[in-house]
Amino acid sequence: MTVTTAVEHDLAGIHSLELCFAAEDRWSETAWRDELVAADRWVGVVRDSGHVVAAATFQVAGDLADLHRVVVAPSHRGRGLARDLVSRGMAWAVGRGAASILLEVAADNGPARTLYASLGFQELTVRRDYYGAGRDAVVMSASPAQGQGDEA
Repeated sequence: MTVTTAVEHDLAGIHSLELCFAAEDRWSETAWRDELVAADRWVGVVRDSGHVVAAATFQVAGDLADLHRVVVAPSHRGRGLARDLVSRGMAWAVGRGAASILLEVAADNGPARTLYASLGFQELTVRRDYYGAGRDAVVMSASPAQGQGDEA
């Protein structure tokens, strides 16, 4: 299983991963389609036996990138797929001139926060009620070294 750039054919598989989230937190198929076709975005996927089991999406605007979403099927968690996706997306962003990368992560998502910290992200601030009443987000930032990017 390796990270590859998503294609339109992956849309249904990517969208099916949204079942990992509570209904109010799920992205629509249209939102994912928009990510796939936008020129300033990169959507990466991991496939297992032809099925999409993980996905992530990044956006670059000038020298700033945003990690919009990472999702891994529950059956494939703990295998380093999120790390691989985020690392590849970071390299893509740097390759397009990003000097820093931002993300928001649920304050109670300890595993994701640990992963991001291990990839060089530092906590900047907390956005109260970002995901709804009582559901805070931690804003994190990384400044990966220029010249480390690849053409994903």
